[in-house]
Amino acid sequence: MQKVKIDQDTCIGCGACVSTCPEVFVLNSQIKSTVLEEYRTEDEDEGEVPDDIECLEDAEDGCPVDAITVS
Repeated sequence: MQKVKIDQDTCIGCGACVSTCPEVFVLNSQIKSTVLEEYRTEDEDEGEVPDDIECLEDAEDGCPVDAITVS
């Protein structure tokens, strides 16, 4: 499993992650990126994603403000 975290204070809601990896990311009502409910752990900005979802690192690399961390 890959862990993903979104820094809500840094996120600008541009939607790049949603465009790159809609399997994992969605914009919430505050127009901020969140992890889809099926992958969430404690908060909507943290999750665990199966290793076979390959777009996760592309979303991390494509975030213009580096709000996404994958580990």
